[in-house]
Amino acid sequence: MFARRTEATPNRRIDPRRRRGGGQVETAPTPHLTRYVTDGCPVPAPSGATVADGLRFADAAPDRMTMFFYPAPTPAATTELADAWGLHPLLVEDLLHAHQRPKLDRYGDVLFLVVRSARYIDDVEEVDFAEFHLLVRPGAVAVLCQDARWIDGTDGTNFDENEVMSSDRRERTLLADENLLRLGPEAVVYRLLDAIVDGYSPVLQGLAIDMEQIERQVFSGDAAVAERIYRLSQEVIDMQHAASSMTEVLHGLRKGFGKYDIPDELQVYLEDVSDHLTRATSKVGEYRDALSQILTVNSTLVAQRQNEDMKKISGWAAILFAPTLIAAVYGMNFDVMPELHWAFGYPMAVILMVGFAALLYWIFKRRKWM
Repeated sequence: MFARRTEATPNRRIDPRRRRGGGQVETAPTPHLTRYVTDGCPVPAPSGATVADGLRFADAAPDRMTMFFYPAPTPAATTELADAWGLHPLLVEDLLHAHQRPKLDRYGDVLFLVVRSARYIDDVEEVDFAEFHLLVRPGAVAVLCQDARWIDGTDGTNFDENEVMSSDRRERTLLADENLLRLGPEAVVYRLLDAIVDGYSPVLQGLAIDMEQIERQVFSGDAAVAERIYRLSQEVIDMQHAASSMTEVLHGLRKGFGKYDIPDELQVYLEDVSDHLTRATSKVGEYRDALSQILTVNSTLVAQRQNEDMKKISGWAAILFAPTLIAAVYGMNFDVMPELHWAFGYPMAVILMVGFAALLYWIFKRRKWM
């Protein structure tokens, strides 16, 4: 059911345990999955079938389609795909190097899309993005998981050759709707886009929960909340960039409805995806504004607390200044000073210092400086 690659170079993929700036780890070659679809019904490709065999199958009849799925694409597998499809060199370069911004390009009869899924990791309060490359041509579609992860974070190398086709969530996502599959390879693309956009909702829920926690943390006076606000703001900004880029991709697809004769049912399907994305984009914009306001409120509260501290410090400084001034005057050791040789001079000075300090304390306390 799966066509294994036999290249000598081991597959290299991004470590799924680290989303940003992570190194690469060596893994064993991962099989790619090929499905033949006839009149909306997907079946496994024959054992040993190549990419070229899949294209010949799709070209043999108008109701046929072939899907190639690469859970962890290797350079050799990508090169095989590029040779069989006759891809443009610039497109091949994008496929091999990955780390592309979400976009939509056309090279002749081949449509190339780069999209990113998102999932929220609550333990570290980070949004984890996974990059997908999609190639579409008449009768064929290829999906490449460039980060070796599925939308839900599933490790792309966890494929079982003997697994029943309908039991894998990735295949259920892409090939479950036979009515849509009858409309061509664009149906697979739209199903993936729908799943990615639906995945934005849990991310936004996770961000919203952490924002509520931050609000309580701000008013509790936690000094560490500022750093948390900054970190969460960065995640919201990244999410906003991903959603806005996806909006541009969907806009590009809509522009091609008439030119490429996209069926009405698929157009309606994509419009529904666009509606969901619009709501997600609106929410993430609101979250960014809310975090900015929370940061402003936190700065105001910090300034107020610092002002209160400064009042207390200034009050105590004034209270201690009065006794210090009196003691300093009588410590000058001049021969002629008032009450210097008086028997009650010392007690009077002490009483004067204590009384002056008590008076200042009462004044500051009344004005709520203490």
